[in-house]
Amino acid sequence: MLNLPKALFGFLSFFIISVATYAQDGQPVRTVDEAINDFMEPITGALMKVIFFTIPIGSMEVPFVLIWLIAGALFFTIYMKFINIRGFKHALDVVRGKYDNPDDAGEVSHFQALTAALSGTVGVGNIAGVAIAVSLGGPGATFWMIMAGLFGMSSKFVECTLGLKYRKENDNGSVSGGPMYYLSEGLAKQGKKGLGKVLAVIFAIACIGGSFGGGNMVQINQATQQLIEVTGGTESIFFDRGWIFGLIMAVIVGVIIIGGIKSIAKVTDKIVPFMVAIYVLAALVVIGYNIENLGWAFGQIIGGAFSPDAMYGGFVGVLILGFKRAAFSNEAGIGSASIAHSAAKTDEPISEGLVSLLEPFIDTVVICTMTALVIIFSDYGAFTPGEAFASASTGGNAAGIGLTSSAFAQTISWFPIVLSVAVILFALSTMISWSYYGIKAWTYLFGESTASITSYKILFCLLVIVGAAISANQVFDFGDAMIFAMAFPNVLGLYFLAPEIKKDLQDYFRRIKSGEIQAYK
Repeated sequence: MLNLPKALFGFLSFFIISVATYAQDGQPVRTVDEAINDFMEPITGALMKVIFFTIPIGSMEVPFVLIWLIAGALFFTIYMKFINIRGFKHALDVVRGKYDNPDDAGEVSHFQALTAALSGTVGVGNIAGVAIAVSLGGPGATFWMIMAGLFGMSSKFVECTLGLKYRKENDNGSVSGGPMYYLSEGLAKQGKKGLGKVLAVIFAIACIGGSFGGGNMVQINQATQQLIEVTGGTESIFFDRGWIFGLIMAVIVGVIIIGGIKSIAKVTDKIVPFMVAIYVLAALVVIGYNIENLGWAFGQIIGGAFSPDAMYGGFVGVLILGFKRAAFSNEAGIGSASIAHSAAKTDEPISEGLVSLLEPFIDTVVICTMTALVIIFSDYGAFTPGEAFASASTGGNAAGIGLTSSAFAQTISWFPIVLSVAVILFALSTMISWSYYGIKAWTYLFGESTASITSYKILFCLLVIVGAAISANQVFDFGDAMIFAMAFPNVLGLYFLAPEIKKDLQDYFRRIKSGEIQAYK
């Protein structure tokens, strides 16, 4: 028997006993899916109350974490003199390898680091998450998703630059980086060692939870739902047996993550471009088919963004909804992507930070907008916002992956089958990337021993099965809570460390201009 941490044994024992109890408490026999769902419900509810505490703004109760992320994105954009715009072209040059030096330290190329990080953000959040935003808030939510993506580019730049700057090079040639390291070591340099250590530990705990929630259970849940839809719905072999598909995916994920970041990058740098290309091409076909209605669609997006009568609480409600789903999708300000970017082969942290700012643009501004347009075009917007979500809240799946799938099917009847494959690949790539994030956070807390790493991987794979079984609403709530919890310590640390990044950025562009940093291609 592996020397697993006591906490892992405790969790597994409690989970197994609880599921067994639900199935044998004298009530009608419950399916495994139902037992797992009942076990998770009180846990999810408690987490939502803690993470998404609200403050009153006018007549609205606004989650403080969203204000925290929005304020940070605006601050970093202005403080870095709109690096999201002025650094865009140079970021493209770096990611295509123009400045790659093969002798630099690191494990993966700029492009591989980008695809590994994108695989952690480009997932069902772009498909199911956008559908939830549009079905709840109407087309106007799309506008605020775009704004969140554009400003989030600056937050992503700061955190990923820091991730590489403070990375730790291990004896075996691998590297470890991310908020755990730049919070503890960066703040220690400023005489805030105690604060930095506390923030790093809080982040690591939240990151482990995020890898289990948004990076794992949300992904497999929506992939399972789409698989059920295209294999017969209630007649599908996976209906009320989602755990079976979860078990299959858990085995696949387990095989891939054994090899670490190099193995992950080899998978993601092939899967991510391929599946993004398929998805974007299909979206372009739908948009092209409805090209005469494009002006009308953007009119709905812009008009709905500022309408006082908009669904889900008017203007402020739609703004909140758009930013919430965008933040879940691109993770700007969350800190997760900096873990992947810290493994890039470069000695220039700023260059990797510039590469990372492409992520929110690709993920949210491009892919999420395309998804929203496809949904808005469905029956020329004949669906009623709110009604689709009501279906999901009573056990349906319309507001998630199903709404996006049916929207594509109106133009490309056979696309739901292709979408199922794409969603499974999206889910797979996201899960394997988030497993890497979780492992780095886990080993920061529990050490780099083989037993420690194996413990995490076993628990991660078991939760793939759990995520495939529980309800869509519950899994999104759990995923949101875990992902957004990471923002509190991360953004606070970024405020303290932003001045040194601004100084490094000025020096980097000075050396580019003088020719001190030369292109290799």
